[in-house]
Amino acid sequence: MAVGRSGGWAVATLAGVAILTACPPARLTAQDTTGARPDSTVGRRAVRPDTSHLMRPISAMWRSMVLPGWGQSATGRHTVGAIFVTWEGVTAMMTLKAQQEADYMKQTGSSNLKAKRQEVQDWLVLWVFNHLFAGADAFVSAHLQDFPKDLQLRAVPGGAGLSLPLPRR
Repeated sequence: MAVGRSGGWAVATLAGVAILTACPPARLTAQDTTGARPDSTVGRRAVRPDTSHLMRPISAMWRSMVLPGWGQSATGRHTVGAIFVTWEGVTAMMTLKAQQEADYMKQTGSSNLKAKRQEVQDWLVLWVFNHLFAGADAFVSAHLQDFPKDLQLRAVPGGAGLSLPLPRR
């Protein structure tokens, strides 16, 4: 398989993802809290806290598709974002290095050219996968931004236990 076809596949995949996520669904009426009445003694209705300051999942996904790690950083997961950016640099540089070596092997007529082209494709696939996985991770992490951070997994006799503090009334 030629390198050019593999690059075309990546562009086509990214274009397909862009088309499928270009029009996010409209807000559902169940999510509308504007009709909440003020607290009274009869018919109290709980109003959720304001989450308008949080990153929207689609925005976080697009940020990480453009630059892996950007969406993670925007959702407050800076270490994970740094890992994605680092891996992006490694895969990009290794793809370019392998491509330069393949070009040199082509000029010299090396018999190992086919193996080197396979290496270029392998690094290119890892590069594209990093973009897709970073986008998916940012999408999920944006959905979980307001999840309680006090959730803890602890070792207890006979197994593992999950601890989640409950809100007080």
